[in-house]
Amino acid sequence: MNKEVRMRVAVVGSYGVGETMRTKRFPGPGETVTDGILSVGHGGKGSNQAVATRRLGAEVSLLTAVGQDAAAAAAFDLWRREGIDSSQVLEIEEANTMTGMIIVDDEAENRIVIAPGALDHLTAADVRSRSELIESADALIVCLEIPIDAASEAVRIGHAAGVLTVFNPAPARPVPHEIFDFIDAMTPNLSEARAILGKDGSEPGGDPTSSAVSELALALHVRTGVDVVLTNGADGSIVADSQGARVVAPHPPVELVDTTGAGDSFTGALTVALVEGSDLETAAERAAEVGAFVVGRHEVVPSLPHRSELSDLLWPTMSRSSSHS
Repeated sequence: MNKEVRMRVAVVGSYGVGETMRTKRFPGPGETVTDGILSVGHGGKGSNQAVATRRLGAEVSLLTAVGQDAAAAAAFDLWRREGIDSSQVLEIEEANTMTGMIIVDDEAENRIVIAPGALDHLTAADVRSRSELIESADALIVCLEIPIDAASEAVRIGHAAGVLTVFNPAPARPVPHEIFDFIDAMTPNLSEARAILGKDGSEPGGDPTSSAVSELALALHVRTGVDVVLTNGADGSIVADSQGARVVAPHPPVELVDTTGAGDSFTGALTVALVEGSDLETAAERAAEVGAFVVGRHEVVPSLPHRSELSDLLWPTMSRSSSHS
């Protein structure tokens, strides 16, 4: 692909500081473990998705809310270095920048607790007053680390403008059914799919079978009318649309180090692939390679690949206009 390509992606989502503790195993109730190694870095699903999308060749504008603190200053510096338009980001005087506490064990699994802080101050009115950011884009990515009213307003504006709307319903929480009238594709994991469908817990007898996951993805498509790419960790993903459900095989990582950020990179990559004209199944295949790259490295932002680090087969080189207008 050696032609001039210009694609614009708007991200309405979260930024936060990620404080990651690495330990051999998760502590049990009331237990203290003392082998932790702490690192602090950039986080928040929206910002992660913005960086992932930008590194794959898109022009990216981000709408989020931060405090007026050192974490916010570091965030603006990150976005400047990555070439992300942060001119519409809200700065909230009375709240701290969102902070996420992440524990990662030796199996590369993670547990996360979030203090939303400034994100709770992002309103639907804020999104409406910045609607041009969405309306001028080719695609919109929205996650649920922001208030549901703000997320709903963003996809409504995107849909009305004919923008491809990609919804990452994470973290898992109930959402009003009418939001799906404004969404083209969504990228839930198992727990998020179950939350939307009103199902609790896991399948009896342990992990669900591949057929059960396919049925879940198809049920989600039928319930919402939205194209679904259900991510299923090491088992790949399930695409469910009007043609039924299909399993998309995983792209095996060279090494499994840390799964934090894999879902964010997958959503960003899927969006870029869809904007570039891939069908849903091919887009999921391309996103799987990006996710596999991310889980082989520590921390989120350092692990997000540039396009040149990926295979030419799935991610051919593109020439890109870097100017904003």
